[in-house]
Amino acid sequence: MKLYYAPGACSLAPHIVANEAGIRVDLEKVDLKTKKTESGKDFLAINPKGYVPALELDDGQVLTEGPAVDQYLADREPSSGLAPPNGTLERYRLQEWLGFINSEIHKTFGMLFGSALPDAVRQERIETLKKRFAVADRLLAGKSYVLGDRFTAADAYLFVMLRWADHMKIDLSGMSQLKAIQGRIAARPAVQNALKEEGLA
Repeated sequence: MKLYYAPGACSLAPHIVANEAGIRVDLEKVDLKTKKTESGKDFLAINPKGYVPALELDDGQVLTEGPAVDQYLADREPSSGLAPPNGTLERYRLQEWLGFINSEIHKTFGMLFGSALPDAVRQERIETLKKRFAVADRLLAGKSYVLGDRFTAADAYLFVMLRWADHMKIDLSGMSQLKAIQGRIAARPAVQNALKEEGLA
């Protein structure tokens, strides 16, 4: 399998999941501005949506959208515990978290990556993000990871969003659960390896 990624983008989450599961994936960097891959391919021919992650399967099919790619990789190695079994309430809890991170946090960040955003709109987006992160912080009370005591695919995704918050200097002070989980995730060897492989550590 091949994972198309951009360093530090949301594709870092499935990269972490693959490392945690012990799944070897070939990595190909994508320039999101030019839509060219490191080997010179037209990325739009691989993923017409034009963004990462894109996971090229062994049969040539391409799977896109982070939460789908995360779950696909997790399900390839059920013993990893990265995703609870399908049909269980715990699996729906995983999907609940992936949906919340995707629609309420990730998408809110989207506009902040544009340089032409008016200051008032930028500040409104930042305040919205702080509210969303505060909700996550409350929901994580008493937990080591998003679903409890075990690291899952949702933790990988949340970790990337927390890195973005740090990069944009969004003040999450006082959100002790998030900061504790972020540190716990960052210390994991598979996470450190993914960061190194993307040139981020």
